[in-house]
Amino acid sequence: MRKLVFLTGTRADYGKLKPLMRACCRLCDFEVHIYATGMHVLQEYGYTVTEIFKDRFSNIFVGKNQSIGEWMDVVLANTIVGFGQYIAVLQPDFIIVHGDRVEAFAGAIVGSFRNIPVIHIEGGEVSGTIDESIRHTVSKLAHIHMVANEEACNRIVQLGEPASRVFIIGSPEIDIMLSHTLPSLDQVKSYYEIPFKNYAILLYHPVTTLNKHELNINAQQVVNAVLESGENYVVIYPNNDSGCEIILNAYERLKKCRHVKLYSSVRFESFLTLLKNCDFMLGNSSSGIREAPVYAKYAINLGARQYGRYRLSRDFIIDSIEDKEAILSAIRKAKKMPKKEPILYWGKGSAADAFVNILRSNQLDAIQLQKRFVDLVSEKTIF
Repeated sequence: MRKLVFLTGTRADYGKLKPLMRACCRLCDFEVHIYATGMHVLQEYGYTVTEIFKDRFSNIFVGKNQSIGEWMDVVLANTIVGFGQYIAVLQPDFIIVHGDRVEAFAGAIVGSFRNIPVIHIEGGEVSGTIDESIRHTVSKLAHIHMVANEEACNRIVQLGEPASRVFIIGSPEIDIMLSHTLPSLDQVKSYYEIPFKNYAILLYHPVTTLNKHELNINAQQVVNAVLESGENYVVIYPNNDSGCEIILNAYERLKKCRHVKLYSSVRFESFLTLLKNCDFMLGNSSSGIREAPVYAKYAINLGARQYGRYRLSRDFIIDSIEDKEAILSAIRKAKKMPKKEPILYWGKGSAADAFVNILRSNQLDAIQLQKRFVDLVSEKTIF
């Protein structure tokens, strides 16, 4: 039996890791443990660790690594200490991390220093701000890469990782998106008390490479556009990156607006149902680039946070600067766009099956902890 630890720090990465966790829990080959930290244990974000317990997982450890507004370097240090102490006791066979969050970075550091194989989910992708640097750093620390598609695979190889360590499984969230187990729209609207028949979704995160003055100007412009557009909006709090408090302060102006419903967090499956039925999405979240096209929904992508993300979905993306008039123009354009076929570039809904099949096979037995850089020029491993 292989002992696995999944590290989750946000509502987003939990939604992507959950299909993998469930698939492993159904098999007697694995003993699944979950280390929940980050936004999950912040009351300001709805204390979403309760959702993990509601999903009836066992072996859940809750570790607080931050207070609201704390600098990301401090959060990284706190997570390394807490997770490192946890790992020292548990001694797992594999550590599984996702994406480009600080918590994933910490998990990869701990695993590589403790000689515990690290599996990185959805590496090899590009995005703006500090996220991309974190993602590629996690890939260099990780021992095994399970990526969404061939393009991501090629980038991992470009980083000097042997192709034998890279497996294309698709994006795990597609498993949930294409399932028949999502709650109905009526159920979601009833639970979250959403009165609107038609609505858009706003999900706007801080850009960590901007100073606070620039971020505040941008956030205020976004709020100005929301208030003036007259559209109904479901607004979800930003992630907890540096600068999130500035966006939250800007959102204070939305709290008394009748055509806006503001939430600290929305359960992943409920978010997908809302996305599937929305008029359009507004913001700078990867959900607008990745998830929205799966449901053939248009997304207004604000600013540079998602710069470099997969543009195969460009037919569904309307780029805009963070300026009120530009955003209002983009909203008018989004409402007039014709219906198109969905895009399934990131998987067909079978990532979890591929994940467990790789873990159960002997493909990982030959992977050594000592990593070697593969030079693309000579295509030889450098010793």
